[in-house]
Amino acid sequence: MDEPILTIEEREAINNGRWFSSLSPSLRHDILRCTYVRRYKDGDLIAARGDAPEDWIACARGAVRVSSTSISGKQITLTYVEPGIWFGDVAIFDGDRRTHDAYAHGDTTIVCVAKADFRKILSQHVELYEAMLRLHARRIRQLFGLVEDLNTLPLRARLAKQLLHLVRSYGVPSLGDGRELRIGLQLAQEELAQLLGASRQRVNQELKSMEREDIIRIEPGGLVVRNREALLRIAETDA
Repeated sequence: MDEPILTIEEREAINNGRWFSSLSPSLRHDILRCTYVRRYKDGDLIAARGDAPEDWIACARGAVRVSSTSISGKQITLTYVEPGIWFGDVAIFDGDRRTHDAYAHGDTTIVCVAKADFRKILSQHVELYEAMLRLHARRIRQLFGLVEDLNTLPLRARLAKQLLHLVRSYGVPSLGDGRELRIGLQLAQEELAQLLGASRQRVNQELKSMEREDIIRIEPGGLVVRNREALLRIAETDA
């Protein structure tokens, strides 16, 4: 399902990514000049654990679900890579195999830079080394923050923070009320629970509680955030 050209929306998602937009115009140009486009349907495998690292990848549309498989054979979702985020570079740097599976979540577009091209760009742009260090440092900070939240915050606060993140990344104004934001990324409660390190039952209880308080609305197609300020208060107060 390869298509060589990004849509306007997909290109904007890449160019407006927080990290990518911080690079110099010449470096951005050389990276995009080397990319090729791949499109996937929901559930398609993008990369498998144990694969040799052949590409540096960015999500341009949809989401990439990063997961692992438990001893019992159950798939556990670890994170979702949103549009504008680059990944897959760690395995290229250390030469080891891919550590997790990556699947398309919804109709998904990615752009890829072949390993040889990535290394060529590194040799031509010293700036990219420092930029990659900043990118890795940000990931480490985020990882420490997640571990801290998991060990110090109650589930209600962690859920509020996760919903706020999803709204920032995938929030779409509701047709009925522009003040409401529908989370465009459709997650089953089990998938949301896995992101929070909690059981589906406990997450369901907290969601129902927030719905009774008119903070969110649970619909068959996903979640609608009705009161973003209330979520912020929960995340900050409980912290």
